[in-house]
Amino acid sequence: MQTTRSEILIRKADHILTMDDTRAEWRGADILIRGGVIAAIGPDLARSHPDAEVLQAAGCVVTPGLVNTHHHLYQSLTRAVPGGQDALLFGWLKTLYPIWARFGPEEMRVSTLTGLAELALSGCTLSSDHLYLYPNGSRLEDTIHAAAELGLRFHPTRGAMSIGQSAGGLPPDDLVEDEAAILDDCIRVIDAFHDAAEGAMCRVGVAPCSPFSVSRELMRDAALLARDKGVMLHTHLAENDEDIAYSLAQFGCRPGQYAEDLGWTGADVWHAHCVKLDGQEIDLFARTRTGVAHCPCSNCRLGSGVAPVRAMRDVGVPVGLGVDGSASNDSGNLMLEARQAMLLQRVTLGADRMSAREALEIATRGGADVLGRPDVGRLAVGKRADIAIWDVSGVESAGSWDPAALVLAGPVRVRDLLVEGRRVVREGQLATIDLPRVLEDQRRLARALAG
Repeated sequence: MQTTRSEILIRKADHILTMDDTRAEWRGADILIRGGVIAAIGPDLARSHPDAEVLQAAGCVVTPGLVNTHHHLYQSLTRAVPGGQDALLFGWLKTLYPIWARFGPEEMRVSTLTGLAELALSGCTLSSDHLYLYPNGSRLEDTIHAAAELGLRFHPTRGAMSIGQSAGGLPPDDLVEDEAAILDDCIRVIDAFHDAAEGAMCRVGVAPCSPFSVSRELMRDAALLARDKGVMLHTHLAENDEDIAYSLAQFGCRPGQYAEDLGWTGADVWHAHCVKLDGQEIDLFARTRTGVAHCPCSNCRLGSGVAPVRAMRDVGVPVGLGVDGSASNDSGNLMLEARQAMLLQRVTLGADRMSAREALEIATRGGADVLGRPDVGRLAVGKRADIAIWDVSGVESAGSWDPAALVLAGPVRVRDLLVEGRRVVREGQLATIDLPRVLEDQRRLARALAG
């Protein structure tokens, strides 16, 4: 068989967790990549592809790249802010809004590079982002260009806030936008950057921030616009008890009913958090295939509660993982997020209610399905070559009888990461950007904001 150096062979992995339709697992097998796509999985592929570039994977577990379904990347510049460290959601937001109002394009770019670098090092190959404020000339493309520079697959969403404090909303008036201008800019960024093709590196979504920061009219118009353009919808929903109380007081209904009334259910919609969904709302999401971005660390950090993930998955609600913003986590490690998701279901429901492999499935295939990306999140012939290689020869896995149970006893930093077959992380280091320089910029900007 004729081969070229454009082929990459991941060779002799100790264990391959495919997360394919049969959840197949391989031992001592290879993965062949050609043109950014998985061309074959099986033993001894080197014999028929002697000219392929070889990436040795002995002593490693190979998984699909992890998928992050909810983030606010700009918040990586405001980690552990003292006034917000011990606050509930609404008080936390009121502490941080004035700081975020001082951001500009440089803050958006550098914070995005920092946040995506952290994700990549934790095995993430695809991340969404929810950017809902645009102070001082900031634009969504500040984040899009940063993601392209780093090389991660990216689903930015054009968020927005339109109801300020003077009109009964939560954000300060200087951070809200005119609703007609919001919709016009959604059209602009979709037309400029959205790629609907299989294997797309950038897809844009429409994402009004939350029911407590935009009007019902904007929620409805955003849904109509997104469906006209063929893009997905995203927002926060039912995050904590304050959120539920606000919905009942302002709209006379629970968040699930609010979402359904305004066109915010369906396979083209995913909601962040959903900690306080009740049984009827879970059934609604299952019937309509509405997705959920589960953010366990953020929910713990803000005291919001434990999302009913077991109940959601048992009735077919699509569930993925999200690290949420770095100001409410305050980390961005997706493997740690998967472990936290597993532990929370166990501590509330019992140790047999979520396995390590199920948690990893939610972090890979689950997240890809929530984002409408059946071309990633699993390792199978014809799928994109978004692949994480985990070295299990270190201290974290020493003594493990099942090294593939990564969420229980495994590394939380990836050895190698490929996106579309291109190396983004090489031997534990970012291969695409000068990370020390980015971090120097990040620290400089953080000091200026704190000062």
